[in-house]
Amino acid sequence: MKLSLKIFAISAITFSLISCDKFFDVKSPSAGDDAAVFSDFTLSQFAIYGVHESLGMVNSYRGRFLPWYGFNSDIEWYNGTNAAGKEISQYAITTTNTQLNLANGPYNLMYEAIEKCNLIIEGLNKHGNCGNDSDMAFLLGEAYCLRAMLYFDLIKAWGDVPARFVPITSETIYMGKANRDVIYKQILADLETAIPMLPYGGEGKSVSTVRANKNFARGLYARIALSAAGYALRVPDGQEGTGNAGEIRLSTDNDLSQAVLYPKALAYLQDAIESGKNSLEQDYEKMWYNMNNMDITPGKETLFSIPFDDNRGRWNFTFAGLSDGASISSSIKRGGEAGPVPTFYFDYDPADVRRDISCINYKWNKDDSIEPSGIDTWYFGKYRFNWMDVLPYGGGNDDGIKPVVMRYSDILLMAAEIENALNGPANAKEYLLEVRKRAFPGNESLAEAYVNGLSTQDAMFEAIVDERAFEFVGEFLRKQDLIRWNLLTEKMDETLEKMTDLSGYTGVYAELPNSIYYKYAEDEESIVIYGFNAGETSDPGNGWEKVDNYLTDSKGKTKLDLTKKVLYQNDPDTHMYWPIFENSVTNSQGYLKNDFGF
Repeated sequence: MKLSLKIFAISAITFSLISCDKFFDVKSPSAGDDAAVFSDFTLSQFAIYGVHESLGMVNSYRGRFLPWYGFNSDIEWYNGTNAAGKEISQYAITTTNTQLNLANGPYNLMYEAIEKCNLIIEGLNKHGNCGNDSDMAFLLGEAYCLRAMLYFDLIKAWGDVPARFVPITSETIYMGKANRDVIYKQILADLETAIPMLPYGGEGKSVSTVRANKNFARGLYARIALSAAGYALRVPDGQEGTGNAGEIRLSTDNDLSQAVLYPKALAYLQDAIESGKNSLEQDYEKMWYNMNNMDITPGKETLFSIPFDDNRGRWNFTFAGLSDGASISSSIKRGGEAGPVPTFYFDYDPADVRRDISCINYKWNKDDSIEPSGIDTWYFGKYRFNWMDVLPYGGGNDDGIKPVVMRYSDILLMAAEIENALNGPANAKEYLLEVRKRAFPGNESLAEAYVNGLSTQDAMFEAIVDERAFEFVGEFLRKQDLIRWNLLTEKMDETLEKMTDLSGYTGVYAELPNSIYYKYAEDEESIVIYGFNAGETSDPGNGWEKVDNYLTDSKGKTKLDLTKKVLYQNDPDTHMYWPIFENSVTNSQGYLKNDFGF
């Protein structure tokens, strides 16, 4: 097989889950071909780019996994009730969902990417001389790291899935589900292997945040360890793929207990912190402005981003504040599909700069004017078209945004959580305080008083639960956090209670006025709304536009309609996973069967 054909084969793997007659063994007929590819850095790097290609395919991370995984939570929801979004986000998905029941859907394409990683890992271990060549070792570590991320995402979305850690052969084409603990232990071990191989971001061949690096791998180990040692809906051990409904519980594997995993994870997080290779960016707004301009400079706060090309991905297309503006050079509205739940803005301390960056209640019109969007429709202000210096749109829906997978603030908050669980709040405070102080510039004393007042493990834990919401809203970490804490339905029900109070002007919302005012901010690219803070009940005077009947219509009927099940239709605790979809099950020759009530 010629070298070019070998690389093509790695980039064109077709899975048995699509259909058996399309299967082919992509391994080359001679060891010499493998040696030629995986002893050469350039050719091996092309194979890594093949993994990136799988992530960027239309129905993979680009247009299916990232737009849908993570909804709904207690802080994020899909705006509106379009048919596909309602079914997926409201925990009512079926095996035939039109968005995800695809032969080339995310489940199959994620396994395609894993197979590419398997080929790379096997080839580099045999032929890469990775023990002596740091550049080749980087590629091997990167393949381990990408495979770990892919498997973790599969577990988050589907629970128990097949465990494939070597390239497919004709004898292993079909495979049933494995206990997820088998996968957890393998990918954690893989990350332990990868971490010494990987350079820090900006050093060696890790030239951007779309390439793996040491601190991301350390953080990924901790993120996976927290979930592996946490709660989840699980079937009894050995009954994976039998149709069992499962129950929420911890793993029975002692190797995945908090006692075993937490010290290892904390050590990796402390290594990342003490390395000094990453740090918080002190201007929270500037950080997100740069992200909207595809800043993938390593060595800053962002540790890793999804490696979309500049003409791939539909992140702002889905999640930016709604824009119908002429400046986007498009005839259709973009953004605004999802946003913070209507009550979340009011959970922030008014002095927290993250509030008005993360939660916006306005939209951009066709003439580029800006106006409030309504109490029931909020947007993620971290993603804004007016922050993009170069708008990519000419008719398509790809914006090139490279979604952030992990930031340094997550390193700090995971360290706080684990330190608190192991040793209590004393040493956890320093990690939480660093994140909190960044959120209160000029009001650092408020952050210090708040953190210093956390004197018990329970108080510290509850503060971390809140802080992760304030810090990461719109980054879709929340659902998995709530699952591992066993708080998914509980926290969503708390939000529904708040929304009920908001719709009826009761509780903490009793003083909200039914008329608000707005004006353009100094940047002339956003607006300031008067009426959302305590005491803002009187007319602010000249220069403000008034909006009457903001919370209710002229007849007093609330505009926040809760007569329908807006956050979930089925209990999230028993419907936290997607099913393996009908197309994949049908083509598995009986090896795959759904659990969890599907």
